[in-house]
Amino acid sequence: MSAPEPSLRLATAEAEAAAARARLNATLGRLQVRLNPRTLALQAAREITDKSGAAAQASLNTAVRNPGAVAGATAVAGLFLARHRIAALFRRKPKHKPGHRDHEPGLGPQD
Repeated sequence: MSAPEPSLRLATAEAEAAAARARLNATLGRLQVRLNPRTLALQAAREITDKSGAAAQASLNTAVRNPGAVAGATAVAGLFLARHRIAALFRRKPKHKPGHRDHEPGLGPQD
């Protein structure tokens, strides 16, 4: 058997090179689409929306299963937020001595 003709080998090599170039261009096109900042942002937003929806649903299911715990946590949060007003209810108001001024001289109507 003799070696194939050089022109046939050249044509085969050119065809293989063209096929490899086409595969590379297709891969680059897919990478450009996947790495596009807008595409990445949309994909991230979609994933966040899906995960936050799942977390909200899980929280709702937990709240439905444990209404007492939810009521207790809500009460604790409310007491924490209102702690200054609640403390003010139990503070003693200072008794004023006769002649005692609540303001600095020169700043009020009773100078």
